[in-house]
Amino acid sequence: MTETAVPPHIAPDSTGSPHGATPAQSALGGLRVFLATPFRARTWKEFGYLLAVFALGLVATVYLFAGFGGALYLSILVIGVPVLATVLLGGRVWGRVYRWLARALLDTVLPEPPPFVAAPGPIGWLRSVFTDRASWRALAFLLFEFVLGVVLGYTVLIVVAVTVLVAVSPIVWAVFNPTNVDSHGVAHHSMMQFGDVYVETWPRVLGVAIVGILGCFLLPWLVHGVCLLHRALSYWLLTPTARDRRVAELQESRRAVVDDSTATLRRLERDLHDGTQARLVSIAMMLGRAEERMVVGDDAIELVTQARIGSKEALTELRELVRGIHPPALDLGLGPALETLAARCAIPVELRVVLPVRPSPAIETIAYFSVAELLTNVVKHAGAERIWVAVLPSGADLLAVSVRDNGQGGALQPTEVSGETVVVGGLSGLAARARSVDGSLLVDSPVGGPTVVTLLLPIAGPR
Repeated sequence: MTETAVPPHIAPDSTGSPHGATPAQSALGGLRVFLATPFRARTWKEFGYLLAVFALGLVATVYLFAGFGGALYLSILVIGVPVLATVLLGGRVWGRVYRWLARALLDTVLPEPPPFVAAPGPIGWLRSVFTDRASWRALAFLLFEFVLGVVLGYTVLIVVAVTVLVAVSPIVWAVFNPTNVDSHGVAHHSMMQFGDVYVETWPRVLGVAIVGILGCFLLPWLVHGVCLLHRALSYWLLTPTARDRRVAELQESRRAVVDDSTATLRRLERDLHDGTQARLVSIAMMLGRAEERMVVGDDAIELVTQARIGSKEALTELRELVRGIHPPALDLGLGPALETLAARCAIPVELRVVLPVRPSPAIETIAYFSVAELLTNVVKHAGAERIWVAVLPSGADLLAVSVRDNGQGGALQPTEVSGETVVVGGLSGLAARARSVDGSLLVDSPVGGPTVVTLLLPIAGPR
C-alpha cells in the first residue's frame, strides 16, 4: 500500500472547511450543508437502503425460522441434515445480497469472505458446510439485522412518516377538513391534539408544521446514523476475519515468493546458457584445436592464451551470477554491503546505517536487493543529482529502509482496487517482496519530487 500526503493548502479541518476559514465562514458553510442535506442524493440512497433492508429483514426472518424450524422438524429423518446444511450455506447468498446493497446504496465496498471449498464426498460436503465460518457469520448477521433492520428500521420509518406528515399537515388540514369530536360531543376542525389543546387554528397549524419542517432537516442525520450502524455490522460479520485476511496475505506472499524464485531461476538459466555455457564451449573448442596443433608439432600458444583469457571471463561471469544470488558483501553485514552498492552508483549516494542488532539473513537479502533496484531506477528514470539511503530501526521490531532522491518525482502510479491504493509498475515487485516477509512498502513521489520510497521490514523475519 502507499501513503500520500494531502497538500496543506487544501487539507480539510474537523469542520470540513479549508484551513484558514473564519468562524463566520465555517458557520455559514455548516448551515449550507445542513439545509442541503435533505436534497442530496446520498440522503435518498440511504433512505432507500433502510427501506430495502427492512423488507429484506422480514424475508430473512421467515427464512431463518422456516429453514431452521423445518430442518429441525425433519431431523427425525436423514433428510433433515442436508436441509439444515443447505439453509446454513444459504447464508452466503444473503451476505452477497447485503454486500451488493451496501455497494449500490451506501457506496461502501465490502470485501468478500473466502470462497466455500467443499471436501470430496457427501460427508465431506456436510463437514465443510457445518464448519464454514462465513456461513455462520452471515446467519448471525441476519439475526442482528432483525433487530437493526426490522425493529429499529420500522421505528425510523414511522418517525420519518410522522415527521413528513406533520410538515405537510396544513395542506391536509385545509383540503380534507378533518373533524374530531371531544368527550363533550363538541366537533373540532383539527388533525391532532395535545392533551385538551386542539390544533384547529392557522397559527397552531403553521406552528406545528414549522416543527415538522425542522424535523425534516434533522431526519437525514438520523437516517445516516442508522446506516452507519448497518455499515459497521456489515463490516463485522460480512467481511473476511483477521484470520481470513492473514491466510490470504500468506497465500499472496507465497505466490510472490514462488514467482520471484521462478523468475530468478529462469534468469540464471538464461545467463548460464547464453553467457557462461557458450564461453566454456568456446574454451573447449580452442583447447581441442590447440591439442591438435601440439600433436602435429605446431605452435598452439596463441590458442592456449585465448582459452586462458576466456576462462577468466567465465569466472567473472560466474562471480556475477553468484553475487546475484547472494552478494558476498552480505557476509560482512548489511552496512558494508550497502556501502559497496553506494560506491558503485553513478550518482553520489549519502548512506546512513544504524543497526542495533543484525537482521535475519532473509531480511538483509531483501533490503540489499531492494536498495540495489531502487538505485538503478533512480539512475535510469529520476533525473536526480543526489541520493540519500537510510537504514534505521522503526520501533522495537521493524527496520525502515528508505531511499530518497531529488529527481523529478511522479514515480507513484496508484490504482484503485477494492478501495485501496496499490503500487503498480516497477515498484510492485518490491511491494510483493516486502509482503513476503510481512513487511510493507510506502511511496511518496509527488510530481516535481522529491521521491521517498520506504520499506518496513521485520528485523527478525516473518512471523
